Parts: sequence; structure tokens; C-alpha cells
Amino acid sequence: MELQQLGAWVLDELPAWNRAILSGEASAESFNAVIRENVLPGLPDPARLDPSEARRQVVHLGLIGASTARHYQERMPDGKANPERAFDGFAAGTEELPFLTYFAALTDRTGTGHCHRDSYASLVRWNVGTVEVRLDGRPLAVLPGEFDDGRVRSYTGTGGEERFFVLVKRSEALELAVNTLLEPLADGDTRLDGPDVVTRVRLATGLLDALRQVFVDFAAQPPERSMPADHFMDVFRQFAVHWSPGDVPPSGALDPEALKRDFLLGIDIENYDQHVRRLFPALLDDERAALDRLMAQPTLPERLLASCATDAGRLATAGPADLRRLLRDNPTLQDWYRLLTAHARAAGAHLMLSKRFLFKPQYQRDLAGVGDQVLVSNRAGTTGMTESFLERLTRARRNHPLAPLRRVLTSGTPDDEPLDTVPSDMSPAGSVAVALVA
Repeated sequence: MELQQLGAWVLDELPAWNRAILSGEASAESFNAVIRENVLPGLPDPARLDPSEARRQVVHLGLIGASTARHYQERMPDGKANPERAFDGFAAGTEELPFLTYFAALTDRTGTGHCHRDSYASLVRWNVGTVEVRLDGRPLAVLPGEFDDGRVRSYTGTGGEERFFVLVKRSEALELAVNTLLEPLADGDTRLDGPDVVTRVRLATGLLDALRQVFVDFAAQPPERSMPADHFMDVFRQFAVHWSPGDVPPSGALDPEALKRDFLLGIDIENYDQHVRRLFPALLDDERAALDRLMAQPTLPERLLASCATDAGRLATAGPADLRRLLRDNPTLQDWYRLLTAHARAAGAHLMLSKRFLFKPQYQRDLAGVGDQVLVSNRAGTTGMTESFLERLTRARRNHPLAPLRRVLTSGTPDDEPLDTVPSDMSPAGSVAVALVA
């Protein structure tokens, strides 16, 4: 099959096949026969593709591979124990390479260090069109996609799946804009209280508020304009199966910009760096390098407090008078406090989405005796993050190093409410827009 034909087949035929198999109107055996006989033969040698072509084909064959793996594991009693058997008899390209060998060569050809299965990068970032973040019409960050046809490839072709992929990419674009502002400050020689830094911090705060609003708005939509929880749990997530034992399936937990922000701003969770390193096989080379670099550096709040001749321990035990004196002597602390608070509130909104679409519905199922899905458990995220662990992460972000300043910057305001006592001229100016441009 030619590359253009493959792209059209994935857009139109693959979703129809998946819907038919899930409804019982078609068999997985018939689907496999089509893949073996019509789809994989004739695909070009990966070495003949340029990196962009290879990335597009990783998206296409990633969706095909996930579909094949899901249907195999659902119908075979030992399917989960031997997931790679799903691809037995699948030969790709003119050289008739085993599917997994061909897919590995394709990912290597992308030049990105992409893992030898589908991933967050291919399923979301390369799949969805280019997204721009603008402030008053001025671009702040651009997150490119590999397609310019305005289409989103998905498992079953439903609007909910497409909207979810767009939601995730829009949020990553906002996070990229935040990190683009903050990462240059990680240079140890950069002062964290200068006018340019304050401008960056205030703008990053506004972007994090916009990120939170994106999550809140999606949750507020009726199911037919977001994604029904049942579809998310029983259809969408069940394609995130293993291709080989111990690999890392695609997940929103693999968003590299969110991971980088945690190491820029700090998160007091024991062995959090080890948790992130377990995700490294599913990240790209530049993402792993950036995280390695940030893990080895002090966080921005640590450096900020050191420049104020204090640290998190002393700040935690300081009385109101000492805190006010510290703020008077170091007024930019208030800007940094608002940034860290916005970071925590965005994380809280993400947790809210997880509860709404996953954990609460599964809890209700458990109460009713319905149980869990066999392939991909709905009692945890795809990478194994439980509700309690996500709650710990959110609490840790809320209890950031500057959190003691809350005692003098708020007047009994709950942690997740806006800081009404902050003067209006401390707020970032301008209107943030996140646009899908391709």
C-alpha cells in the first residue's frame, strides 16, 4: 500500500473496522486478514522516507498496531501475558519484515529517539495539527504537528476522541509557552528578581491560569461535546495495551512539558525523579535530555529563597511579622508565590478531570459490583498512577516552598481560590488564545 493510501485507510477504514469489531458486527480475524493482505504489503523501506514522512507513518501504524493488539488481547486468554503474539504473521514492506521490526525501523528513521511502539508523542503531538499560543495576537509558542489537513486520526473516529486529543495538545502548547518563559531562568547566573524576570513570571502565571481554564471548560461540557466517561473508560483507554511485556503505553502522564515544569518549580515527593525516569523509555531524546538537565539543578524557588538569605524550612516556621518583612524587602516573592499557586491550581484542575472521567465512574462501578476492565484497568492511569498518588502530587504542588506566604497574602481564602488581596497591577496583562492552526 502506498503512503497516501495508508493515510486515507487509517482516517476512514480503521475507525470503521474498530467500531464494527467492538459492536460484534465484524471479527478480529477478518480485520487481521485485511491488515496482512491489503495494508502492510508494499509499504516502502523506512530508509527511503525522510524523517517527517517517517513520523507520519509512525502515527498511522501506531494506531493500527494498538488496534491489532487490543483485539488480540481481548479474544485470547493469554493475550495480556504474550502481547507481542498479536503481530504474528504480520509482514510489512517490500522486504516483508515482521511488523514490530518494521515499526522499530520506522521510529528510528524519525531521528527522535521514539520508542518502538505508539507513544504520547505520536498519538497526540504528531497526530494533531499545529497549535499556537498567542498573547494579544502575538505568538508565544508553537507546537507543530505532522499533518496539515485539519484531520485528527483516532481509534473509532468519534468526535469525543478527536476532542480529547486536541484538548491534550492544547494543554501541552500552553505548558510549552510557560516553560519557554521559565527555562532560561534555570541558568544559575540569572537573577530571579529583575524586571525582565518579573515580566516572565507574571506572564507564565497568566498562562497557567489559562491552562486551568482549558481543563475546567472541557469538564463543563456535556458528554456529547466532550467525551462520555463510558467511552473514555471502555473504548478509548482500552487501546492503550502493551505491545511487549513491560513497555510504556501512551498516556497524558508522558506530557514532557508538565514533567519539566515540576522540576523547574519543584515538587516535594520522595523519589519523584525515579518515578519520572521509569517513563523515560516512552519519551523522545530531547525530552529525556531536558529532564536530566533540570533534575540536576536546584529548582527556581530554591534559588529564589537562597537569594533572599532564607530557605523553605525557615520560611515554614516564620511568623506573620517576619513574613511581611521578607515581602517588603523582596517584593518579587509575591509574583513567584502567585506563579506557584497557579501551577498548583492547574494541577488541581487536571486532577478534577481525572476524577470526573475515570476515578469517580469506576468507584461507582465498584459499588455496583460491575468491576473493572480486563485489558487496561480503570482504577489507575495507563502508567499506573492511582487516584491517591495524583492527590499526593496535587497536595505537594499546593504546599510549595512559598506556601507559608499565604498566611499574609490572603485573608482566610481557600487554597484553590483566587488571591483577591493581590493588587490588580500585579496581574499579567493581555488576552491568551490557544488556536489549532493546522
